[in-house]
Amino acid sequence: MHLRDTLITAIAPIAWGTTYIVTTELLPDGHPLFASLVRALPAGLIALALTRQLPQGAWWWKSLVLGVLNIGAFFPLLFIAAYRLPGGVAATLGAAQPLIVAVLIVVILHQSAPWRLVAWGLVGALGVALVVLRASAQLDTIGLIAGLGGTASMALGVILSKHWGKPPAASALSYAGWLLTAGGLFLLPITLLAEGTPGGVTSPAIAGYTWLGIVGGIVAYTLWFRGIRIVPITSLAVLGLLSPLTAALLGALLLGERFSPLQLLGFGLALTAIVGAQIPPRKPSVAPAGERRDRRDQ
Repeated sequence: MHLRDTLITAIAPIAWGTTYIVTTELLPDGHPLFASLVRALPAGLIALALTRQLPQGAWWWKSLVLGVLNIGAFFPLLFIAAYRLPGGVAATLGAAQPLIVAVLIVVILHQSAPWRLVAWGLVGALGVALVVLRASAQLDTIGLIAGLGGTASMALGVILSKHWGKPPAASALSYAGWLLTAGGLFLLPITLLAEGTPGGVTSPAIAGYTWLGIVGGIVAYTLWFRGIRIVPITSLAVLGLLSPLTAALLGALLLGERFSPLQLLGFGLALTAIVGAQIPPRKPSVAPAGERRDRRDQ
């Protein structure tokens, strides 16, 4: 069951990995926040209309917090990093999420340090860096802060979602609808003030916005938040590595980009980290009480 749930949850970061090629090939330039808004708010409202479930009690403010962390703040910070840093640097910063999650597990969940997650997180981040990072990459302080801030925002959102648990009697679709709507409403004034709306939206752009809203929005976030409920956090945290790997793979398949041997090595390392983190740790075998007494008597 754990493997099946993990595979279903993995669909979400794979879907998010299509965002780069959809944005660059189908959407109008210069409106990343509008794309984020379209990805979040209509999807959230559709989910609310389908489920007709609203938060109850404390889940009103919890949904707002989680919606801002996972969507409303994450998207702008992500695009600031993307604009001010080379794509490889931004993707590598995003690959640091398992390491941030490992720290938050100790600080917020008060659990022992997940050293297996730290180890696989380091391997995965190295693998992603080899796939997407270029020697000519230029660093920008604001871009670095935004990239790490976006990664930390989503990591905190994942941890708090795990910590607060499942809303009573709420389906995964309604839960995703609450958070998408909250994140979209947070993005609405920022988008209108900073960018406005693009003019002359073409048919390919409509197709791109539809893909981002339906597949990258409703479907992906429903599966992701479902996974947060039931998949162990140490397994879930590394699944985000699938996003930059998917983006790189689509670039090779659809745009004719070629992998160097070093990139292939990095791809293999990242996949190894993802698979390795899904293997549960071996529990020490405990001998029966009678056998333990016999050993002490010897």
